[in-house]
Amino acid sequence: MSPTIHRERGYRFSFYSWEGSEPPHVHVEKAGGYGKLWLSSEGDPGWDYCEGFSSSQKRRVESIVSKQREKFLEAWHEHFDKPSSGDRGRGDER
Repeated sequence: MSPTIHRERGYRFSFYSWEGSEPPHVHVEKAGGYGKLWLSSEGDPGWDYCEGFSSSQKRRVESIVSKQREKFLEAWHEHFDKPSSGDRGRGDER
């Protein structure tokens, strides 16, 4: 599963549901270009990888990620920090 967390200027930002063990990051794609950026709380977002984006597109993506960082982090934690279905109801067991 790859929930979309933001769309802007034709870019789609998402994360993969199985990547919760990694530090917070976001995937971006547009017209054959794609990449992955870390959502560190300090400085500019860092690319893990990037394919098919021009230098100006990369700068635009970095700007979007910087501006939307809090929204992206909130979506990340909302998705990955919730208890798994196996943890539900454990306090009710007797």
